[in-house]
Amino acid sequence: LGLVGLMTVQLLRAQGCRVIGLDFDRARLALGRQFGAETIDLGVEADPVPAALALSMGRGVDGVLIAASTKSSDPVHQAAQMCRKRGRIVLVGVTGLDLSRADFYEKELTFQVSCSYGPGRYDPEYEEKGRDYPIGYVRWTEQRNFEAVLDMMADKRLDVRPLISHRFPIQEAARAYEVITGDAPALGVLLEFPEGASAEPAAEERTVAVSGTKAVPTGGPVIGFVGAGNFASSVLIPAFAGTRSRLRAIVSANGFTGTHVGKRFGFELSATDVGAVFGDPKIDTIVIATRHDSHARYVVDGLKAGKHVFVEKPLAIRPEEIVAIEETVRSAGAGGHPAPVLMVGFNRRFAPHILRMKALLEACRDPRFFVATVNAGAVPAGHWTRDPDSGGGRIVGEACHFIDLLRFLAGCPIVGQQVTAARTADDCMTISLRFSDGSAGVVHYLSNGHPSFPKERLEVFCAGRILQLDDFRTLRGFGWPGFEAMKLWKQDKGHKACVEAFVTAIREGRTSPIPSSELIEVARVTLAVSAAARD
Repeated sequence: LGLVGLMTVQLLRAQGCRVIGLDFDRARLALGRQFGAETIDLGVEADPVPAALALSMGRGVDGVLIAASTKSSDPVHQAAQMCRKRGRIVLVGVTGLDLSRADFYEKELTFQVSCSYGPGRYDPEYEEKGRDYPIGYVRWTEQRNFEAVLDMMADKRLDVRPLISHRFPIQEAARAYEVITGDAPALGVLLEFPEGASAEPAAEERTVAVSGTKAVPTGGPVIGFVGAGNFASSVLIPAFAGTRSRLRAIVSANGFTGTHVGKRFGFELSATDVGAVFGDPKIDTIVIATRHDSHARYVVDGLKAGKHVFVEKPLAIRPEEIVAIEETVRSAGAGGHPAPVLMVGFNRRFAPHILRMKALLEACRDPRFFVATVNAGAVPAGHWTRDPDSGGGRIVGEACHFIDLLRFLAGCPIVGQQVTAARTADDCMTISLRFSDGSAGVVHYLSNGHPSFPKERLEVFCAGRILQLDDFRTLRGFGWPGFEAMKLWKQDKGHKACVEAFVTAIREGRTSPIPSSELIEVARVTLAVSAAARD
């Protein structure tokens, strides 16, 4: 009869049920009786089964809700013995699950583990996008359960006031958690806000200093990071820190991640509001490492603010976003003023092996034929990168890398594309590309392979010669005069070189290392391939 159990007693009583409550704690048993339950003191009754059978007139109870927290399987065994034939057991808490077949077979019992809040929980379509379940088919959803509870609280059928054992002002929240995790008895612990306090923090509270007094690099870009996720903190931020750029501000959704990463890498400020980056006159360069659906919007905002922009791929996930970026790039370069540098994180262009391949291919005037095999591995169907609305899907979010890579090695525009996709999977496909000089390439992007095979293999056929690159570690040449192989001790996909090229372009006042026309071309081809794969 903890917090959940005592609320459950009231909910069942409101539906006209006769309720039996079991606990060791006499104070909680007293609360259970106050709410209308008949109670069994487990400190006195060594075996609660006979008492429960007696209270049910020997028939057995209709159902048992287990709200205990224990590693023992005894609660489930005892619940089965208490039940009538074809009764129900619902596990709300956490117990051992060493089940006895005889317990369930003889009485044909039903056992269920309850998901918190009800149908809709952990479903991003329901919780994040608000796509409700039809009431005719799913009467009690997560939202409707909350509505029912609030209605019962409003008309006093559900009374939570006796369940509040402690109250703390929000300023003493640490003490509240000490009570929860300590040994002292606690039931409901309430945090109280001051009268009239706003739930929304003041604007100045959304930005905090994180690095103290530290020497600030001069002569380079002043960076504002939007996004502090795993890729940003493990790859992008270290790469920018290595360029001796000034790391001014980092923005994260909850502030905690940004502050932690900010302290680690020496950022001056941590914020939860992107305005702290776009509106800061000291910041001249923005790095965007957020979810894909926000990339295009932040690119446009950054360019309009006159700031250089580095955006992790993809550039955009919708055709209209590409149009908006193209118009913004055109406007930014008008009027005789130097346009801000726009860069997408197509790092593979800058990998040492790829640069060597590019140099070798410059001497080959015949059309080139590319075969890129990407052993991408499986991603769960519910992962955000596969969601067309937030991630754009794996073609837009990942395969764009390889479309851009072939575009770079071909050295001329893509004039046609086709895709053959598996009907049973949206991340198994072959993408065919044609280039204006007669070259052609295919990207086999596959999620159904085995991890022991190289993750990325690239082969180039040209004028009786072949280049083969495996996992950005070993490049082999077949038939190339003076070149047989290039090996690295450590894989290098060009992340650091990509960032360095971007920063150098800003420092020296040059245009982007990847022309904006190519960025937009690759984005359009990628979206066309993605649309064709869905048809």
